Amino acid sequence: MKSPMKLVCVVGFVVLVVSIAGVESAGECGKSTTPDNEAIKLAPCATAAQDENARVSQGCCAQVKKLGQNPSCLCAVLLSDTAKMAGVNPQIAITIPKRCNLANRPVGYKCGRKFTSITKLLN
Repeated sequence: MKSPMKLVCVVGFVVLVVSIAGVESAGECGKSTTPDNEAIKLAPCATAAQDENARVSQGCCAQVKKLGQNPSCLCAVLLSDTAKMAGVNPQIAITIPKRCNLANRPVGYKCGRKFTSITKLLN
């Protein structure tokens, strides 16, 4: 009787460890992508992310709408190395959802310690 109970405990522990590892391996943008990969999809937003007076294209708005469904991913993308290398200004880029007139844009979410609250920029 000790052996089956020991086996159950070991199997339970392994399942727990695998579950935790799976959760931790999922980044801000999920398991199947990274903020840098998502940043590449926002190429149509390049000009609008650098100039607050630039017209925001429909292609950009469509991508931002998809990404805006996950505010933590949106923040990670804006602060990603790819976005920095592309010259994205996070304070300007975060205004794109409002400039696209997206009704369901993330509000009240903070991006990092040094980054402005989305609340200020999107309302």
